[in-house]
Amino acid sequence: MITNRMKVLRAERNWTQQDLAKKLGVTRQTISSIEKGKYSLSLKLAFEISEIFEVELLDVFNNEGSEKNE
Repeated sequence: MITNRMKVLRAERNWTQQDLAKKLGVTRQTISSIEKGKYSLSLKLAFEISEIFEVELLDVFNNEGSEKNE
């Protein structure tokens, strides 16, 4: 399952879902669905989100339960 830290990152910046939605060109409902893990976003949108927050993609999204090969 892919989880995300969007809500935390938004709160750190004092952004509402609407603020983030405007920056990304999507609806507030889309942001809400992404934060709840109920929306399968495109890779393009995932990268745009990480760019808006100025963090690495993996700092926003995480694949819980994935095995890391070391």
